[in-house]
Amino acid sequence: MIPAPFDYVRPGTVDEAVRALSEAGEDAKILAGGQSLIPVLRLRLAAPSVLIDLGGIPELRRIRDDGDRIAIGAMAPHDDVLRDELVHEHVGLLAKATATVADNQTRHRGTLGGSLAHADPAGDLGGVALALEAEFVIAGPGGTRTVPADEFFVDYFTTALGEDEILTEVRFPKYTGWGSHYEKFNRTAQSWSMVGIAAAVRTEGGTIAEARVGLSNMGTTPLRARGVEEALVGQPATADAVRAAAQRVTEGTAAPSDADAAADYREHLARVLTGRAVLAAAS
Repeated sequence: MIPAPFDYVRPGTVDEAVRALSEAGEDAKILAGGQSLIPVLRLRLAAPSVLIDLGGIPELRRIRDDGDRIAIGAMAPHDDVLRDELVHEHVGLLAKATATVADNQTRHRGTLGGSLAHADPAGDLGGVALALEAEFVIAGPGGTRTVPADEFFVDYFTTALGEDEILTEVRFPKYTGWGSHYEKFNRTAQSWSMVGIAAAVRTEGGTIAEARVGLSNMGTTPLRARGVEEALVGQPATADAVRAAAQRVTEGTAAPSDADAAADYREHLARVLTGRAVLAAAS
């Protein structure tokens, strides 16, 4: 199908983009990489009056060292994130999860900010952002504000972004020296995950000193498995200890049932994949 007619705006700065969005009103849509929006437009499931393309704002593609954090522009393509040395050194979990996103073509066009703002609970990167306690920098008519990851994801396909606001940057604390791993289960390489587990672990002398675990597709938003994190701290990095802690992964979750999997099967997958991810990260 062909999308409904719309006006097209390609601003050159964040201020211009915010102004265009404010002037266009609630019928406007932001275009990042377009991997989620374009199919929706073609099916006419959305018919915006104005499309605001952020591809002409160079500053939104930057990846930089910002002291104790790595700051990644919202328009940085997945492939740029995947190849960046700063990301590999300080936020290895993000690189490992990004490598599993769809296929090469999607990773070259899709963006980190677009994926997170889309807020699909089955997406690979929301659980990573939660686990790593990322911050989201948001620009709007009233200026810039910063929202922590645990307040950014509100509900199914819903975030803390206002109708007149734009996600400009995602800031990750440095996890230099931590082990990390991302595990997911899906039917085909390009399909959404039935369950995704993001794990980052810091060990000292064979004992788990700190742990971060994020979940995808175990509720209406990405989730953080704090029960597992608590159970892991102070435990030896052994298969028995890790698998015992992984049994707590379903606490506070509401796994969906759909054509791909029933809720109880997703819970089983979450326990198995959490054990695998944490063990791989700890090793």
